Order: sequence, then structure tokens, then C-alpha cells
Amino acid sequence: MNPSHLPQGTAVRYEGDSLCVEGVRVADLARAHGTPLFVYSRAAMLAALSAYQRGFAGRKARVHYALKANSSLAILQVFARAGCGFDIVSGGELERVLAAGAQPADIIFSGVGKTRAEMRRALELGIHCFNVESEAELEVLNAVATELGVRAPVSLRVNPDVNPLTHPYISTGLKGNKFGIAHNDALRAYRHAAALPGLRVVGIDCHIGSQITNVTPYLDAMDRVLDLVAAIEAAGIPIAHIDFGGGLGIVYNDEQPPAADALWQRLLAKLDARGFGDRQLMIEPGRSLVGNAGICVTEVLYLKPGEQKNFCIVDAAMNDLPRPAMYEAFHQIVPVQRRAGAATVYDVVGPVCESGDWIGRERPLSAQAGDLLAVLSAGAYCMSMASNYNSRGRAAEVLVDGATVHVIRERESIEDQLRTEKLLP
Repeated sequence: MNPSHLPQGTAVRYEGDSLCVEGVRVADLARAHGTPLFVYSRAAMLAALSAYQRGFAGRKARVHYALKANSSLAILQVFARAGCGFDIVSGGELERVLAAGAQPADIIFSGVGKTRAEMRRALELGIHCFNVESEAELEVLNAVATELGVRAPVSLRVNPDVNPLTHPYISTGLKGNKFGIAHNDALRAYRHAAALPGLRVVGIDCHIGSQITNVTPYLDAMDRVLDLVAAIEAAGIPIAHIDFGGGLGIVYNDEQPPAADALWQRLLAKLDARGFGDRQLMIEPGRSLVGNAGICVTEVLYLKPGEQKNFCIVDAAMNDLPRPAMYEAFHQIVPVQRRAGAATVYDVVGPVCESGDWIGRERPLSAQAGDLLAVLSAGAYCMSMASNYNSRGRAAEVLVDGATVHVIRERESIEDQLRTEKLLP
């Protein structure tokens, strides 16, 4: 395989026949830390972030990392130290970013189902903004803020009814999605919010989906949001910031998403043309910052030939890598050590007792039991969605920073899993 075939850039590449992350041999990492093993590149994360920073040069803009993509503490720490804010969707994520060193003023709280307890904690801390997703939530947030004697800063998430041209499970901006306030209802909702004593309107928010690889949905959504900003401000409600969400896709196979700086050149040109270029801007990328910074290393347990299919059974499973089972998602699967010999076409599957436990279908591999494979582009929506199904422990994680390797999560033991459970008397 030519190194240019790897979708992860220079941080993950072959040196000779050995797969390396920032020059560290992946085989050595697996030998030291076991498998399944997630390996991340700090340089790859910062390179992805720098594309956004170049795109926003000279603008009033802030990147808020959407930590649902990967919420491991050390990864949050990397982005906090690089000057990012954070986009959270739960009370647990709130505590995680605080533990990683973020300040409350760096935090935006999104999500359709915030509880009163979560609202109260965020208000007591003094977070930057709540992205409110329904008129019912406005009422509850107003009540909680009034009880505390504060005014909650709010931005309403508007659903622009724009098709992001992505998988339906990760499309969030259409009429049939659960997210946001309908475009046609937004002006009324803003008037309502502005009239509530416990709320302070500070912005507008829009997020249309994830793994978007086409510029057109972004441009269409921006036009609809800017139309609303003009109408809201004409009604006497100032909008201090505009939040365009995240969702930029990455290369898993043969996708061709725009680079972040190129995308924002197009979007900023539209903002300027419509007279909004001097506004405070916020964005909430997740996958595009971490997706191609991570791989999952797995060992081949058995090769199982069959009449209709050949199976390569590995020690990583759907509990480690949920995206194929959930979204029928494609991840490149490559050998950690390339070997000569004819390839056989395999379905790469895990040990979990489900027919849906597959990692890749119909992959040509020259493999033997005991070989190591790397599932590429595994930095986003893998560890953050991992589970203990079949009482499997979550994988270990390491972060490579040049020649230094940091263990950022120890492998979960069965004792870790059982610690919070109780037997009957």
C-alpha cells in the first residue's frame, strides 16, 4: 500500500513496511499496551485545529470543540491548552471539561434534554451560553435561573430545514429531526425568550448534521440563519454572536470534504457580502478535529473460511468501534506490518455475540492469526460511544506526542466493571 492511500495524512504512515504514528511503531505500542488499543496523534489534532485557525485569521471567532466526538480527558486537555472552548451536551461532559482545565466561560451547553439539575449546575458555574433547543426548554431554564436570581445567557438553536447530504442518523437540520426550533417558529421563540425575566438573549445557533462533505448545505444554512438574524434584530432583539455549529466531514475512504480553511473562506465571503462579517462567530467542530488523529489496533484471533464468506475474527468489536454497526460506516483496515503474499477477501468481525458485530466487509487482506491490524480514522465516535456489552472492558488509549507516548486511559478490568454493582443480600 502506498502511504498516500492512508486517509490520515503524515501523522499515520508506513515507514518501510511498519505502520507508525508520529514515527512510533504501532507494533511496539501494541506489544507494550495490548489490544484493542486506541492510538492518537497530538500533532494530527493540532494540525486539524490549525486549519480552522487559519480560516478565522483576523476575525472575531472562537472554536468550541464538540467533545461528544471524543471526550477522553487528555484530548480535552490538548484542545484547552490550544485555546479552544467546548461544546457540551450533558452534565457529565460539563464535569469532564472542568476536570481537563477549561473555564466555565469557555463552555457552550447544547442538547435537547437538559435537566433542571444540569441547568442549575451550569448556571452556578457561569457558563458562556445555553444553546436552547425548544420553547419548552426556554420556560424551564427561565424558572431555574429565576430561582437562582440570575439571568441565563441563551442562544436558540434554529433548524433551517437544510439537507446536509449525509447519513440520516447524523442529519440534524431537517424538519423531521428532533433538534432545534423550526425556522418558521424562530422569530416568535426569540420574542418569547426576550420577554422572560430569567433569560438574556445573546446569540443564534445552527447545526445541520455531521460528516458533511459538500459546501452547499453550509451556504444554504447560512443564508437562512442570516435572514433570521435580520428579522430578529428588526424586532428589537440584538444578536451578539452567530454559532454555525460543526459537522465538517473527514476522509474515511474516498470522500473529498473541503479543507476547514477553504470552507470558511467561502462562508466568510458570504457573511461579508451580507454585511455580517464583523460579528462574533462560534463553531463547534468535533469529528474533523479528532477523527483522523486516531486508530484502533486489533489482533487477528482466527481466520475462518466459509462457502459464501471468509471471516477474519479480531479482538476489537462493536463495543469498541460502534460506527459500522450503528451507521454501516466504512473504516479503512490496514496491516500494522505489511507482508508479502496473495490477499484473501474477508469480512472483519469481532467476538461479540451479535451478527451486527462487524468492523469491515469484503476487505482484501494478507493476514494470519496473531497479526495486528489497524482500523483507521477511529478518533471520533469510537471510544466516546464504547460500551461494556458482553462484559467486555473498554480499550486502553495512548497519545503519541513526537517520540513520547502517554497512557491516557488504562484498560478497563472486570473489577472496574463490577465495582458499582451490588449482589442481593
